Amino acid sequence: MTDPAEQAPRAADLTALGRSLSGCRACPRLVEWREEVARVKRPAFRDWDYWARPVPGFGATDARLLLIGLAPAAHGGNRTGRMFTGDRAGDVLVAALHELGLASQPTSTHAGDGLELHGVRYTSPVHCAPPANKPTPAERDTCRPWLVREMELLHPTVRAVVALGAFAWQTVLPVLAEGGWRVPRPRPAFGHGVRVQLPPAQGDAAPLAVHGCYHVTQRNTFTGRLTPEMLRDVLRSAALEAGLDPR
Repeated sequence: MTDPAEQAPRAADLTALGRSLSGCRACPRLVEWREEVARVKRPAFRDWDYWARPVPGFGATDARLLLIGLAPAAHGGNRTGRMFTGDRAGDVLVAALHELGLASQPTSTHAGDGLELHGVRYTSPVHCAPPANKPTPAERDTCRPWLVREMELLHPTVRAVVALGAFAWQTVLPVLAEGGWRVPRPRPAFGHGVRVQLPPAQGDAAPLAVHGCYHVTQRNTFTGRLTPEMLRDVLRSAALEAGLDPR
């Protein structure tokens, strides 16, 4: 069985990290679920050969802006093998990034569709699709070394983080504390539009701006809790702080 705590620190770069991560079988419940979903499939995707493995982060390897979600969707990333691809959440997020000039196209349908992110990367605290989209605390903690290593590899360039939802916010703050930034105590509470500036823990490294944003779930976007304008506003603010040039 894969031990993320042993495997993740060995990754020399993000490509190696993704390769190692995609073979992980550390959480039996998640392995069983992701593979069951791939066997049963939705009728609309019956001709698809599902990825059915952990889904690595996607985007620039020298990203200045990192977006952190929750976990791959069962028939989105778990099907296509790419974060925020092939599902409604990805449609909303990538359209917003494209409007800001941070993505090469407004759609994200499959891994070979030509999508490129400009100065941006996205990842998740849990890399396997969980039942009911709800990973357990133990699964989150088991997966944590992958995110810790991803942050370490991005440390030279990343200047801003957007946490999409409370789960991402609560997960990433201790990871950032471990990764070289000073996180306030008590830890700031999540909220849409909340912004926290984290100074470096030592030396003359750059600070990191962390922004909270409601997740791009269908529930949030269909009910209007998160509108396209609200999403763009957070992404634009974070991109500017990251040193990017959004429209």
